[in-house]
Amino acid sequence: MFALLRKTRKAGTLLAAVASLTLAACEPISLGNTTAGGPSVDPGAPVPVALLIPKSGGGGDSFVSASLENAARLAIAELNGARIDLRVYDTAGNEAQATAVATKAINDGAKIILGPLYGGNTNAAGHVAAASGVNVLAFTNNASLAGGNVFVLGHTFENTAQRLVSYAARQGKRRIVTVSAQNAAGELGRTAIASAAASSGASVVGNVTYSYSQQGVNAAVGEVASTVSATQADAVFLTSNTDAALPFFAQLLPERGVDPAVTQYIGLTRWDVPPQTLDLPGLQGGWFALPDPTLAAQFNSRYSAAYGSQPHPLAGLAYDGIAAIGALVKQGKANALTAAALTQGAGFQGVNGVFRFRPNGVVERGLAVATIRNRQVVVVDPAPRGFGGFGF
Repeated sequence: MFALLRKTRKAGTLLAAVASLTLAACEPISLGNTTAGGPSVDPGAPVPVALLIPKSGGGGDSFVSASLENAARLAIAELNGARIDLRVYDTAGNEAQATAVATKAINDGAKIILGPLYGGNTNAAGHVAAASGVNVLAFTNNASLAGGNVFVLGHTFENTAQRLVSYAARQGKRRIVTVSAQNAAGELGRTAIASAAASSGASVVGNVTYSYSQQGVNAAVGEVASTVSATQADAVFLTSNTDAALPFFAQLLPERGVDPAVTQYIGLTRWDVPPQTLDLPGLQGGWFALPDPTLAAQFNSRYSAAYGSQPHPLAGLAYDGIAAIGALVKQGKANALTAAALTQGAGFQGVNGVFRFRPNGVVERGLAVATIRNRQVVVVDPAPRGFGGFGF
């Protein structure tokens, strides 16, 4: 039965591993909302920026680290009017070394930290940086770590859920059944959807949780079908990714009577990675969110031309971090890298589109809503190019 689940594992393992590790339970920095804090910079000199990446970590850390560093350097090369002195530090993917290299980076004069990648490393580096009043733009997607001097660059469940639920509500799909795993990521996803529904005029009318086992997922399929019928739900929101239970649900839910033509399937994760996910019949006509595909393709092309290979899917986060830093430094102000500057309402133009940091340190990104038609990704609601009038 789980052969179907394993089909996509090779292509998606690294991305899924990053997602699971960034969502690991960590102790957030308890400094509340961001303030105007941050170090003073010399507008006439290159600004020292520390990039913290797990270069010597295990698994695929070397690949993702190379992509992040390359993307950061590509962003620097494309800046106009801002000089960045990028200094790279190896966290090795562990908290002790993240603490050590964050300390060294600050002692070396870093005015802002870009990274680390993993949640625990972010927490460690954030605490060190807080003591020196240095802000951190982390690659993690764990929104619970944001606040104080830590800003989360990663794509968060909250952002994605808000975009999709608000779109669904406008299309008349307001009665939602969520399907979530019995783990930290599943719980965060379920909570994000519930919060988005509460602010979008939709309702979560049922939630089905499951353990990741043949018996657990199979039982959940039947429970989802009965819950949809009993609650008259018009949408099923799946939190699983393509490397986990999503392919299984996409195959068996339609067989159990949850017709995608009647009940809208919605996904909290990307359904276009890896490409074979587009072949799953249960996902045809479903909705998921993604960055502006045109901008993403342009970045991939520039990256490939510069480095001779395709970037890791997370590489754009490093580019965006440099883009934000560069835009602020270009203004020539000593307070360019304070929290007040980082949280400017207009936001920044990144490689994947517009984004901004909210006062709580969590990123908001302009995302497109896409569907799958004839095994092809089709954008049904384009990503906004600015935040004016766009409701998150």
